[in-house]
Amino acid sequence: MKEKMDIIRERHSVRQYLDKKISEDVREQLNEYADTLNKEGNLNIQIIYDEPECFNSRMAHYGKFENVNNYIAMIGKKAIDLEERCGYYGEQLVLKAQELGLNTCWVALTHGKSKARKESDEKEVIIIALGYGKTSGSVRKSKDESDVSNISVDSPEWFKKGVETALLAPTAINQQKFKIELADNGDVRAKTGLIGTNLKIDLGIVKCHFEIGAGKDNFKWE
Repeated sequence: MKEKMDIIRERHSVRQYLDKKISEDVREQLNEYADTLNKEGNLNIQIIYDEPECFNSRMAHYGKFENVNNYIAMIGKKAIDLEERCGYYGEQLVLKAQELGLNTCWVALTHGKSKARKESDEKEVIIIALGYGKTSGSVRKSKDESDVSNISVDSPEWFKKGVETALLAPTAINQQKFKIELADNGDVRAKTGLIGTNLKIDLGIVKCHFEIGAGKDNFKWE
């Protein structure tokens, strides 16, 4: 089985997919993991298979999406922290998909109406395209560690590794508008900028990555 860090480094956003069905075995594993994440995160994540209409829209074509026949709908009860939770748990599902040989892309606006079911007190926060990519995607430009943290030569190794891994997190239009700071008492705080797109979702994704790199046992969030 691949190491989590290898999976993170291999995973890139993909918009063009092969017209190829996801195998039943892979579906079972994804669905089972989504059920686990729903319980942990108090969410209603739904994976929609063999449904091409959501990405058969003018906006999807504008976003250069091709053959998106499967997607993950991140849904939960309306709450102040819903977007952050969708980012945090959605990225865990994204990494699971990558481990299973699939490709993904977080998609905020450039898609049509999804076929996910939601109750009146629930909100569909974001969609994640899913399938077998025509390519595995490409590496994007990244900010320096000092741009997104208070890292120093004296920082503990776990913090350095956490910041490094956070910079590998996908963020909306690659904005990387987050800041991770190690407090004097050893706690870690993560925050976003004030102006940008889907900042709270990005914060959840970044926290997921930081935890994987730093090791959850080495710190606690402030």
